Amino acid sequence: MRVWIDVSNSPQVPFFLPLVRLLEARGHDVSVTTREYAQTVELLELHGIPHAVVGPRHGGAGSLGKARAMGGRVRALRRFAGKSGFDVALSHASHELPLVARSLGIPSAYAFDYEFARAQHGLGCRAARRVVVPEAIPQDRLDHLGARPRKVRRYPGLKEEYYLHGFEPDATVLTDLGLDRERVLVVVRTPPEVSLYHRHGNPLFGEVLDRLGHDPSVHAVVLPRTVEQRKAIVGRALPSLVVPEHAIDAQSLVALSDLVVSAGGTMNREAVALGVPVYTTFAGRLGAVDTALVNEGRLRVLTRPDELSLEKRASSSTQIQRDPALLLDLMLSALEG
Repeated sequence: MRVWIDVSNSPQVPFFLPLVRLLEARGHDVSVTTREYAQTVELLELHGIPHAVVGPRHGGAGSLGKARAMGGRVRALRRFAGKSGFDVALSHASHELPLVARSLGIPSAYAFDYEFARAQHGLGCRAARRVVVPEAIPQDRLDHLGARPRKVRRYPGLKEEYYLHGFEPDATVLTDLGLDRERVLVVVRTPPEVSLYHRHGNPLFGEVLDRLGHDPSVHAVVLPRTVEQRKAIVGRALPSLVVPEHAIDAQSLVALSDLVVSAGGTMNREAVALGVPVYTTFAGRLGAVDTALVNEGRLRVLTRPDELSLEKRASSSTQIQRDPALLLDLMLSALEG
């Protein structure tokens, strides 16, 4: 069987990594497409996943730029897949793939775990044969996106608990970054400033950087999403901040850290899955998955920088693990009529 996977953003790389390995182990031929955005290409290269860069770069923060980029990418992906003979197409929040797949008669599965990115999910859900989501997202929110119950497939827990199955952190990431293990290690993820669903200004994030960056007992590794974010953070010249120049083994870094502060979603949930204390500074509307984690006390909402508890962790917590084969089988249910 020929399987097409489109990876359009950095967090999609770890999601698909075990699925690609499982597909290959089952004897299937896998083709991966991607685009130049954030650390996506670097991460694919880091994990040794062969890929083809297809279509224009990200369209930026504006709706018009996004629409133009999407149109260009849809055309490029259609050219790529037109004569490929793919049997099934899979994506996680890459809405161009199900649009192209449907136009070519290729059954597709579209997965996501944040339901309020309505512009993209409305397209992906309506075009895909299967929609794969966490159990936490209520059906009425999916109905608004065009994902009726007959096409929805659900999985328990967090997607991060599946792709981190069997994960063992590699401590060389600490050495490569020159981190002092005696200091409190904080991992910080920047806001998704170019995302349509995150249009809110968030002064709290800058205040967090100032607090961490001036604390000599802390080493805070800040993971920016874009070149522009990296330049802005480096320009602050805060002595306790470390800003990597290239994509790194972020999962190992999180697992070995004492605390995570993230304005996004995926890294929050990776920390939860790995048993690491985590605060969110996300300024948009929390989705059902993160709301459940907050209610369970596994994710904390940060409102002021002085709420951060900066101390070394005594020991690692137990990691929650789930079999990624379940996710793959749910995605491949797109082959069913």
